[in-house]
Amino acid sequence: MCVDEAAIGRVFRENAGRSVAALVRAFGDIDLAEDAVQEAFAVALRKWPADGLPANPGGWITTTARNRALDGLRRESRERELLGQLAEQPSGDAVADDGRVQDDRLRLIFTCCHPALSLEARVALTLRLLGGLSTEEVAHAFLVSEPTMAQRLVRAKHKIKAARIPYRVPAAHELPTRLSSVLSVVYLIYTTGLNQPEERGLCGEAIRFSRTLRTLMPDEPEVAGLLALLLLTEARRPSHLSEDGSLVLLADQDRALWDRAAIAEAQDLMRWCLWRNRPGPYQLQAAIGAVHADAASAADTDWPQILALYDQLLALAPTPVVALNRAVALAEVHGPAGALALLDGLQLENYYLLHATRADLLWRLGRRSEADAAYARAAALAPTDAEREFLSRGGRAAR
Repeated sequence: MCVDEAAIGRVFRENAGRSVAALVRAFGDIDLAEDAVQEAFAVALRKWPADGLPANPGGWITTTARNRALDGLRRESRERELLGQLAEQPSGDAVADDGRVQDDRLRLIFTCCHPALSLEARVALTLRLLGGLSTEEVAHAFLVSEPTMAQRLVRAKHKIKAARIPYRVPAAHELPTRLSSVLSVVYLIYTTGLNQPEERGLCGEAIRFSRTLRTLMPDEPEVAGLLALLLLTEARRPSHLSEDGSLVLLADQDRALWDRAAIAEAQDLMRWCLWRNRPGPYQLQAAIGAVHADAASAADTDWPQILALYDQLLALAPTPVVALNRAVALAEVHGPAGALALLDGLQLENYYLLHATRADLLWRLGRRSEADAAYARAAALAPTDAEREFLSRGGRAAR
């Protein structure tokens, strides 16, 4: 069976992180592992179109990359030190996806997302090493040149070596704080995809990372909560923009367009979390999304329940953004005046949604000129063309 380049690219992206992780364990060198997996991909591009996919494409990539790495080590006369360590490593086309392989990937995820690295470096390394994205693709997501991103990736990997960041899963007492770093990286990858229409593939990557984490850490409720949150957000995406590309508010969206299968999966995850009774920020955000998804129409939305969930979320994560979102729910339950007063103390002057929320509340209170000024400020700060155009119209196509 002939295989085209796009299909090979999909296989590579799905398996690259697993292969890199396995080689990092084997060789203890991220650069060597990454280069070898890239070489294996180049070989696949030459061979697979004529030969067809091997029985185990992921195993083929790992084995070919391992052999390429060994060839390189031999050329550098380093085999005496390392070949003995690799005598027990699997070879051949069928590399089992056993517990050790899962541990490899989990170790690499925590290495890429170590708090000693900047958040930007964590995201970039995760996309490059675990997502199989090229340096050019990662650079495009960050809106920088490829040489600039290449330098950032080199610096990040050097930091891992210089700081001796361990290639391991954190101990039980470290896990709560370290897992939070991993989840924030995955969530940021998703929101980057939302805010950059040309990078919507990042949304799919984030969901794939979340599914991987769910497989690797099946007993962690916050992992399930993040996956549920992303599924619920993604389920509404088809109705987020109109046919002409303009923004559609949640209240005005055609709910028939929502992906009910994704919503059902997210609701199953939330029921699982509820039984564990270990609430966390991602679970609570997903629960809020689930309440919206349960409503047959905007008028049927259970705003008191959403406000109660935001009260819990604010207690766990007392951030200005959470307080802003709680103010929106408060306005729906108790009216705009009290909610407007809450906005004044929030340190979000350069956050466009603060001004968009203030504008909407002012409009509802009949303070039209103030509302127009707030909409203009929000439009100037908005990250996408659709949002800028929407806000420049005063927040609705027609009032």
